[in-house]
Amino acid sequence: MRKQLTHLWDSMIHVVYPELCLACQDNLPIKGQYCCVQCHYRLPKTNFHQSKENEFTNRFFGRTPLQAGAALYHFTKGGRTQSLIHHLKYAHKPEIGTKLGRFYGAILKGSPHFQSIDVIVPVPLHPHKKKIRGYNQSDTFARGLSESMGLPWYRNGLKRNLYTATQTKKSRLERFKNVERVFQVGDRVKVEGKHILLVDDVLTTGATLEACAEALLELPNTKISMATIAIAKR
Repeated sequence: MRKQLTHLWDSMIHVVYPELCLACQDNLPIKGQYCCVQCHYRLPKTNFHQSKENEFTNRFFGRTPLQAGAALYHFTKGGRTQSLIHHLKYAHKPEIGTKLGRFYGAILKGSPHFQSIDVIVPVPLHPHKKKIRGYNQSDTFARGLSESMGLPWYRNGLKRNLYTATQTKKSRLERFKNVERVFQVGDRVKVEGKHILLVDDVLTTGATLEACAEALLELPNTKISMATIAIAKR
């Protein structure tokens, strides 16, 4: 009876104060969702998981040896994906990352290119930046992937040594210099010799992911694949 009353109360609150789709800002018909049905189908999915070589893996060609790489959505300024990422990072909505991770993890689990993954490791935030934001958005994505792929994730697999300035307005060369030698392996025992799925929110130049992969690939017999929520145009 109490559960029914709670559900009725939540429904009434949702009618008076409806939740909004985080991609288009329209009312959500069902409480607890992050985007409406229309946006779910209109968000620009990449389908990179279907191909061994794709736009994602091409970004790292000749730089980082990847086993596989994919992003869920294309990212364009002013688009639906940007709105989702903005709410994830700056509107204190970590649940978006977890939900997107669960959704994409189910897709990657069915891909032949992601079958040999052993562990999932998120790109870390510096403790100071994490304290300001309250969470690491890449870690929430990793957690969702872990749940749907049935794989362990280690939020401390990597550590960030230095506090670096935001990458948002930096050029490609500035981004690489900004993250040079910033990362180090955290819990070595849990990741050494494993096929690691390294995850982040958005792939732009690939500077951050490459720096993280470089630190992990110093471990013997370690392999790297990557996945992100979105990929931006060059």
